Amino acid sequence: MRSSRDVAENIRTASELIREARSAGADFIATPENTTIMDEDRERLRTQLYPDDGANPSLRAFQDLTKELECWLLVGAMPVLADDGRFFNRSILIKPDGSVAARYDKIHMFDVKVSASEQYQESKNFKPGAKVVIADLPWGKLGMTVCYDLRFPYLYRALAKAGASFITVPSAFTRVTGQAHWHVLLRARAIETGCFVIAPAQGGKHENGRETYGHSLIVDPWGRVVGEGGDEPCVVMAKIDTDDVAKARGRIPSLEHTVEIGSIA
Repeated sequence: MRSSRDVAENIRTASELIREARSAGADFIATPENTTIMDEDRERLRTQLYPDDGANPSLRAFQDLTKELECWLLVGAMPVLADDGRFFNRSILIKPDGSVAARYDKIHMFDVKVSASEQYQESKNFKPGAKVVIADLPWGKLGMTVCYDLRFPYLYRALAKAGASFITVPSAFTRVTGQAHWHVLLRARAIETGCFVIAPAQGGKHENGRETYGHSLIVDPWGRVVGEGGDEPCVVMAKIDTDDVAKARGRIPSLEHTVEIGSIA
């Protein structure tokens, strides 16, 4: 996607892509971080967003669409109001009947200085989550993460140890960090965990001036890229063989080789 500041426009765009994916045979569909809005202005965010409940029109639109299409949908991440005036950067998994299966609030905040002219402080507007989330899919367990979480491998190992066969990484990586790190980090997380990694991404220059890297990826448990987009809005498809998880972990059983590290001399 290439989300703008207009929530209604973004929902229309996402819905068109979701319909395209379902028509092509997708049973599980995932959208990027910032699906409903790409903006850093807190007051502008506040005028268009709601708590994550029955009154949230954005969530309700995706629930209705999922029920109509009878598929599993991960709304990669959308801001929802928190109790302290900030927002949660929340990833939401929706069942084919339109009900919410799981919610995950991004734990790691993107507070970084990429360069002298490119700085981000996500914690200014967003409240970090505090819970690791794993959910049941018909094909196995799903571990939920968002964007900057990708740089913290202990989270991914914890999800895999808890039984995840798939891990989602909806993202809005910057162009600079994406060019440097996107592919290698996603492939590393897949290899380390023996999981399929599904990473829908934002791409291109957005209305607010931000540039994101794109290149939505689907990576198999051996670290092979089995689906990739560019920086234009599109649907990326892959057929997944769940037996590949057991095969990869059987060849390199690193999840079983956990040791306690003592103090460093």
